[in-house]
Formats: sequence, structure tokens, C-alpha cells
Amino acid sequence: MASMRDIKRRKSSIQGTQQITKAMKLVSTVKLQRARASAERSKGYFTCMYDTVNNILQRVGHIDHPYLTPGESRRKAVIVITSNRGLAGGYNSNVTKLVTRHPQWKKEDLDIYCLGNKGRETFVRNGYAVKECDNDIVESPVYADAAALSAKLLESFAAGEIGEIYLAYTGFKNTVSHVPTLLRLLPVEVDAAAAESEGSGEATAIMNFEAEDTEALDLLIPKYVTSLIYGALRESVASENGARMQAMDNATSNAEEIISDLTLKYNRARQGSITQELTEIIAGAEALG
Repeated sequence: MASMRDIKRRKSSIQGTQQITKAMKLVSTVKLQRARASAERSKGYFTCMYDTVNNILQRVGHIDHPYLTPGESRRKAVIVITSNRGLAGGYNSNVTKLVTRHPQWKKEDLDIYCLGNKGRETFVRNGYAVKECDNDIVESPVYADAAALSAKLLESFAAGEIGEIYLAYTGFKNTVSHVPTLLRLLPVEVDAAAAESEGSGEATAIMNFEAEDTEALDLLIPKYVTSLIYGALRESVASENGARMQAMDNATSNAEEIISDLTLKYNRARQGSITQELTEIIAGAEALG
């Protein structure tokens, strides 16, 4: 059985850790409120852009456009959004597993674009080709950064260096619900359910356009790709802080349970020590008598 000194020392250590987890939970809560408000404000634009491109593709039917057909290259570019720090439960591992455990992908065919240091560490450790890593973009996402990354990937796609572009991120539903999501950006996929609805006459076009199909897609798809990347960044930041808030709340509760258990053990050890001392005193008194 541990001594009273060992129990007291461990209890003091756990109490110190509990204070840290409480502070981290409060910080994550404040950051979550800001990130969630930002994600909710911008979500309407990204949803509209997604619906617009899908609506155009449903109306024009099959057309020969480079953004709609896979390139000749077998290589796939995968943008993976993680965090720069840990202590966020399964937030980072859940996203990276979408790539590392994909049943149809081979690591030698992938070019990984990491947005966040934790993702880079995982992919390097597992032998993946990390084409580029940007740790600052996830700290404070701005549209210009998403546009620069989008332009770089579209250039590689047009040059035939990559045949497909994917985006792996954590979608934000609410404070406790975060969904790891793998989305194909290029070639653009038409929403099958929406296409059926359009074909049955249950849906109406959200816009009409006068330019040629190819011209409209040339203008819209780069903005479409950029908007999805930026929207994913915003949702990922909110999800990261939500996951960290939950993890720190669980850690604080676990620390409270451990402290209660150690307090009970300390009291038992103290009671046992007092009982032993009394026994020794009584035995000594009887021996003298």
C-alpha cells in the first residue's frame, strides 16, 4: 500500500493538472464561440456556391470539360486539415484515418497537402509523400490563403500532374457533433439526389445563365473549389475547439474522480496509522503495568 506521503504527493499533482485542464477548457470555450459564429456566418455563401455549380451541371447534362473528367495521371492530391496542437481527443486521428485507411488508395499515388502540423507528423511517420505543409493557415483562416492553395492545385490539375483533388476535414454540426468528411473537389461530382429531383421536376433552378456552359464553369469552378476549402477551414477550426473543450471537460471530470479516490485512500491510510500508534501505546502501557 502506498504511503501517506506518496498519496498526498500524487493528489497534489492531479490537482495541478486539473487546474490546467479547467483553464484550457475555458479558453477553448471562448475560441469555440468565435469560430462557430464565423463558420455560421459564412456557411450560406459556400452552400449557395455548391448548389449553384450542381444546378448548372444538372441543367447542361454531360459536357466535355477538363474540370468534370478525371485527368490522365493516377496521382491524387489530398488536402488534409488538422490542428497544430494535440489534446483534442480524436479530432486529428479521425481525419487522418480517412486517408490512411481508405480501402482503394495507395500511399505511393497520393500527394498530401497538410494544413496543420499534427497531420504532417502522422503522414510523415506513415511514409506518405507530404507535398506541402502550411501550419499558419489553420490558426486564422483567410479567403486569400484558400484562393492561393486552390490556384496551385488547379494549375497542377490542368497540367496533368494530378488526376483528382480531395479534401479531408472535420465538419461542424454543433458543439458535441463533429463529422470527419472526405470530399472530392475535382473532377466535380454532381449530387445524385439533387439530380434525380431536378429530373423529376421537383426542383427549380436557383439561377439562369447566358454564357456558354464551358465559360460559366471556367469562371465558377475555381471559386467553387476555393469556397469549399475556405468553408472547410472555418468548420475545422470550430470543430477543433469543440473537440478540445470536450476533451478538457472529460479530463477535468476524470481528475475529480481520481482526487476523490486518493482522498479516500489517504484517509484510510491515516486512520490505519492512528490505529497502529494507539495499539502500540496500549501494548507499551500493558507491558509496563
